[in-house]
Amino acid sequence: MQGVAGDDERRMTIVQHLEELRRVLIWVMAAWIVGTAVAFIFNGFFIGLLLNPLHTVLHNTHSIIPHDQAIILNPTEGLTVPLKVSAVVGLILALPVILWQTWSFVSPGLRPKERKFVGPFIASALLLFAGGAVFAYFVMPIGLNFLTNFLSGNAVYFPDLNNYIGFFLIIIFIFGITFEMPVVIVLLGLLGFVSSKKLKGWRKISYVGIIIAALVITPGADPFTPTLLAIPLLLLYELSIIVLQRVFRR
Repeated sequence: MQGVAGDDERRMTIVQHLEELRRVLIWVMAAWIVGTAVAFIFNGFFIGLLLNPLHTVLHNTHSIIPHDQAIILNPTEGLTVPLKVSAVVGLILALPVILWQTWSFVSPGLRPKERKFVGPFIASALLLFAGGAVFAYFVMPIGLNFLTNFLSGNAVYFPDLNNYIGFFLIIIFIFGITFEMPVVIVLLGLLGFVSSKKLKGWRKISYVGIIIAALVITPGADPFTPTLLAIPLLLLYELSIIVLQRVFRR
C-alpha cells in the first residue's frame, strides 16, 4: 500500500510539473504573439532600421548603375517580409517574459543559495544578447561592403529584400546567441562542470575552437564577419574566467 501511495504522489508531482510547463508555454506564446503584434504595427521602423546598413553600402558601392534600394521579386514579399521581421522582433521583445517564466519553472528545484544568482543571470543574458545584436548591426556593413564590391567591375548587385532581411537577421541572431557564452560558462561552473583553472588549461584549444566556430556559423563568405565575431568571443572567454574566479572566491 505504501508503494502505491508513493507512486500516486510521484504521478501527481509529474502531473503538476506538466501543468506548470503548460502554463509557462502559454505565457511564452502569449508574450511572443503580443510582441509580434506590436512589432508589426511599427514594422516600417524596424525594416528601415535593418535596411540602413544596406543603404549605406549601396550608396558607396562602385557601380555604373547608381542605386540604393532593395527590390522585391515576388508580390507576396510585401507582406511576408514584415511578418518575418515582426516575428523575430516580437521574440526579442518577449525575451524578458521568456526568461522570467523559465526562472519560475526551475526555481522551485533550486536552493536559496543558488536562487540569488537568478537576477544577475537574467540581466546578463539580456545585456549580452543586446550587445551581440548591436555589435552585429554595426559590423554588418563591413562584410557586406566586401561582398557587394568584390565583382564590382563585372556585375551589379541588386539586393532582394527578402534574402537580405533573412541574411541580416541570421547574423544578428548568431552574434546575440554566441555572446551568451559567459552566462553558459558561469552556469556550468556553478554546476561543477568547469572551473577557472580548467578554463585556463583549455585556453589554447578553446581559442582554436572559437575561431573555427566563428568561421563555420557565420553565413557570409567574407573574411571580416567571422573575424569580428571571434575577437569579442575570445575576450568574453577571458571574462568568463575572471567572473568564475570572483564567484567562487565569494
